[in-house]
Amino acid sequence: MSNTRNTSESQQQSQGSQKSQTSRNPNDNHPADDRPSPMEVLREARAQLAELTGMAAESVSSFEQTEEGWSLEVEVMELARVPDTMSLMASYQVELDTQGQLTGYRRVRRYERGRADPRGGGGR
Repeated sequence: MSNTRNTSESQQQSQGSQKSQTSRNPNDNHPADDRPSPMEVLREARAQLAELTGMAAESVSSFEQTEEGWSLEVEVMELARVPDTMSLMASYQVELDTQGQLTGYRRVRRYERGRADPRGGGGR
């Protein structure tokens, strides 16, 4: 009789465990409703890019949610010059997954801080 009860309890625990696992994305360790907010994604993207490149992000010039996660364009100062308007800046395209972890980045543009884009746009 105790074997039957233990087996029944074991099956119930197993079913409960399976239910909790199905509410999670199998590719991450967070429940689906525990995704980072857009502001958390922005902060993490800036911090992760700075750690990888050694350059602090000055601003985020574009930000959008994609099917794969998030896509940002981040402006950084690559070389400080005097006067400051001559400092060398760069735009980096940064890709993050749905949890806000950086999956890739690339420099898409370099420019002097004091120069406007010739076409008034992204300069690509």
